[in-house]
Amino acid sequence: MRTRPLKVALLGCGVVGSEVARIMTTHAADLAARIGAPVELAGVAVRRPDRVREGIDPSLVTTDATALVKRGDIDVVVEVIGGIEPARTLITTAFEHGASVVSANKALLAQDGAALHAAAEANGRDLYYEAAVAGAIPLIRPLRESLAGDKVNRVLGIVNGTTNFILDKMDSTGAGYQEALDEATALGYAEADPTADVEGFDAAAKAAILAGIAFHTRVRLDDVYREGMTEVTAADIASARRMGCTIKLLAICERAADGESVTARVHPAMIPLTHPLASVREAYNAVFVESEAAGQLMFYGPGAGGSPTASAVLGDLVAVCRNRLAASRGPGESAYTRLPVSPMGKVVTRYQISLDVADKPGVLAQVATVFAEHGVSIDTVRQTGKDGEASLVVVTHRAHDAALSGTVEALRNLDTVRGVASIMRVEGE
Repeated sequence: MRTRPLKVALLGCGVVGSEVARIMTTHAADLAARIGAPVELAGVAVRRPDRVREGIDPSLVTTDATALVKRGDIDVVVEVIGGIEPARTLITTAFEHGASVVSANKALLAQDGAALHAAAEANGRDLYYEAAVAGAIPLIRPLRESLAGDKVNRVLGIVNGTTNFILDKMDSTGAGYQEALDEATALGYAEADPTADVEGFDAAAKAAILAGIAFHTRVRLDDVYREGMTEVTAADIASARRMGCTIKLLAICERAADGESVTARVHPAMIPLTHPLASVREAYNAVFVESEAAGQLMFYGPGAGGSPTASAVLGDLVAVCRNRLAASRGPGESAYTRLPVSPMGKVVTRYQISLDVADKPGVLAQVATVFAEHGVSIDTVRQTGKDGEASLVVVTHRAHDAALSGTVEALRNLDTVRGVASIMRVEGE
C-alpha cells in the first residue's frame, strides 16, 4: 500500500458534506485498504466558518473555496454545495489544477454536463456523480458501465422521495394534497419551499442525466417535459384505485420505436398495482430499466438524506482514487448517438380523461365521435349520473399527446360537456 495519502477537498459541509467527512474519518482504515492508499481530508470550504462541525479539525475549514481547489496538491474535489454557481466554476477550476471531481449536483449536471465532461477530458481527469440521482441507489454506474454492452430502451422511475411520500399518503390514508404535504414537511421530507420537488424540477434534472447516459446522447434539462403533482386530487387517487392503479410522479426516458429519437418527461401518471413501482412506499425511490439483452431491471432504495447520499459519494471517491493510483480514468461522456429529443406532442401513451357532462341521452355518442375524429381509440368508458349531471371517465388506447390535446380542446367546446375534471397519463403496462 502506498503510504503517501491522496488529498481530498470537500466543498460544502451541510447534511451530506458533514456525513462524507464523518465516514472518511471513522472508516479511514477500511477506505485505505480498499483504495490502496490512505485518503486525507485536506480542506473543507464552507460559507459559515464559525459553526461547530463535530469531528472536523477547525484548521481545515475555509471560506475561500477557489483557493482550496487551486492548491495543486489536491487529488479529488468532492462538490456537495449544489446550485449552478459557484459550483460550475469551482469544478472546472479543480480540473484545471489537476484534481478529479466527485459531485452530487444534479441541477448543474443536467444543465451543463457536456461542458463539465469536456473540461474533465481536456485535463485528463475523472468526473463521477452517482449521488446526483437517487441517493444511495447504484444507478449511474450500472447504466454507464454494467449495461455498456447492452441497448437500453426505457428508464421509468420514482426519483423524488418527497413527492412519493405525498402521493403514498394520499393513496393509503385518503388525505388531500395539502394535508400530505404538511405531514411530509413535519417529518423533514419536504423543504420549507417544496417547489423544486412538487413541481417536478428535481425529477426533471435527474431524468436529463439518466436519459443522456442510457441513450448515449446529450439531453439537457430544457429538453425534459415537466409537470408537477400539485393538481393531483383525492378524487384522482380514488379514480385510479377503481382502475386497479395508483398514481406516482414518474421520470420516463424512452427510445422511440424506430430508434431515431428519444424522449424525456416527468409527470404524474397512473400505474397498475401489479407493476413493481406501484409498491414503492413512503420516501423511497425506485427505477425500472428495460434493455434488450438484460431485460427488466429494478433498482430500489433510499433516494435522499445525508447518509444514503454520502454512501454514493464515498463509492465514487473510492473509484476515483483507485483510478488516480493506477494513472487511469473512468468512463467519460458517451454521446455518440446524437439522437434528437422529441417534443412531448410526439409521445405515445394511454390516458384517462374525466369529464363532467350533462346526464341525458346522446352524450356518450357525442364524446365518442370527438375521440374518433381525432384518431384516438377508446379502451373503456365508465359513466355515473344523478340529477341531470354525470361523470364520464374515458380510458384510451395508446395515442400521441398532440392528438389527445386536440381531442380535449374539442371536448371543451361541446355543449354537453360541463368541464374536464382531470387528465392523467397511464404508464407501466
